[in-house]
Amino acid sequence: MPKPKRKTKPTPKFKSEAEERAFWEKHDTSEYFDWSKARRVVLPKLRPTTTSISIRLPVPLLTELKRLAHEQDVPYQSLMKVYLAERVAQERRQRRKPEA
Repeated sequence: MPKPKRKTKPTPKFKSEAEERAFWEKHDTSEYFDWSKARRVVLPKLRPTTTSISIRLPVPLLTELKRLAHEQDVPYQSLMKVYLAERVAQERRQRRKPEA
């Protein structure tokens, strides 16, 4: 026998993004949306939010990073972001591995 469909509540109208954020912090979305009908969406032009930081690097390390970036014809800060992202991904993979 198929499961009876649960009726969802109507989504309220919000006056501001802050009001909507406050609402969803206190309510379960499954009461308002049928997630079985959800589809994955790709937003190709969406860029992640970035934040500016200050980091002190030894001069020889920065020089080498700039040289490598120049060889690849990319800005050195972009190359640093790639290197950091790769290392973070590597660390996450290593921590997920079950201990033998």
